[in-house]
Amino acid sequence: MQKIPFLTLEQVKEIVKTYPTPWHIYDEKGIRENAKRLKEAFGWNKGFKEYFAVKATPNPFILNILKEYDCGVDCSSMIELEMSDACGFHGKDIMFSSNETPVEEFKFANDLGAIINLDDITHIKYVEEVCGKLPETMSARYNPGGVFTMSNGIMDNPGDAKYGMTPEQLIEAFKIMKSKGVKHFGVHAFLASNTVTNEYYPKLAGELFEFAVRIKNETGISVEFINLSGGIGIPYTPDKEPNDIFEISKGVKKVYEEVLEANGIMDVAIFTELGRYMLAPYGALVTEAIHEKNTYKHYIGVDACASNLMRPAMYGAYHHLTVLGKEDEEASEVYDVVGSLCENNDKFAIDRKLPKIERGDYIYIHDTGAHGFAMGYNYNGKLRSAELLLKEDGSVKMIRRAETAKDYFATFDFCDILDKYLK
Repeated sequence: MQKIPFLTLEQVKEIVKTYPTPWHIYDEKGIRENAKRLKEAFGWNKGFKEYFAVKATPNPFILNILKEYDCGVDCSSMIELEMSDACGFHGKDIMFSSNETPVEEFKFANDLGAIINLDDITHIKYVEEVCGKLPETMSARYNPGGVFTMSNGIMDNPGDAKYGMTPEQLIEAFKIMKSKGVKHFGVHAFLASNTVTNEYYPKLAGELFEFAVRIKNETGISVEFINLSGGIGIPYTPDKEPNDIFEISKGVKKVYEEVLEANGIMDVAIFTELGRYMLAPYGALVTEAIHEKNTYKHYIGVDACASNLMRPAMYGAYHHLTVLGKEDEEASEVYDVVGSLCENNDKFAIDRKLPKIERGDYIYIHDTGAHGFAMGYNYNGKLRSAELLLKEDGSVKMIRRAETAKDYFATFDFCDILDKYLK
């Protein structure tokens, strides 16, 4: 798959007149087209709903775009709940999936009418105590244990994950919740991350559908919604092809008919919880080359760092780089492209073949639309960048300003030590 930036060098030169690099930018046209595509793909399921994972790209401007396509939100913290509430998401448009949850967060989620997705059987009593009673609609997170395999081998190891209940615990949890007045039940599972295969969702769906049949047989409870969560990935490397959401949906529909409908379980709503698939390809981090260093390796220093994009430093994750204006030039050099943190893992690329880079060149870092800005942090006193939106008409809108020293020092506003920089 050829990696093509959604910005040109000419556009970047115009943008930096107002917004100095580095900044994250999102492609509104691409986001809208993808949201529409997902909705169309699962149109066969009348209860289908995408609950966008707010943690992937927690920006109200992005949430409001997705809201136009009937997306809900998946939240995992108080702040994400508050942001979603401010954007007008209410009631069953909010899925609250958290773990080791503070009591006030369960209460606030319940006050909003959100669907609470329990991570552990012990949380039943916890929610009942804080909310007075259990809400009529509840979901529970399922962990089958062991390893999750597909035709191309082991995908992930749910047995090592801290999330979810064992099958036996979940069935017991449903019995308890039913006895306490819960009327509507859902099941949720996340068994593998960033899969670039059309096989994952149908395989996951098959396991959950079979478990729903078991729940019905052992408890008499008909599961009303099944949340396939996230896990549909994107091709970060140019040697892979993207998933086909229509093929994925077709596979889910097949096992839906073979397992659920064949066992007389009808009208189960399918929910998804996609962050990376929805946003990652439609965001980029743009940074300027400001230094070149030659020692034992050939380094290009840029004005962004791991505070702007943590994934390469944290996971060794690959993000494709394009030197804007040099897309057609030969990749004749081998560089480490690095940031300015006092950490040796602050590298966007290691031994990467790229065209010759000069100071002042702009580097477009692909696929940062999910888990990009969201994972930013302030180590070394680095300030998080602005977020911009490339509108459908080609104009650019700021959707989050860059942090300032005042933001960084704001938690010292109770004293006068840093007044010089708070004024």
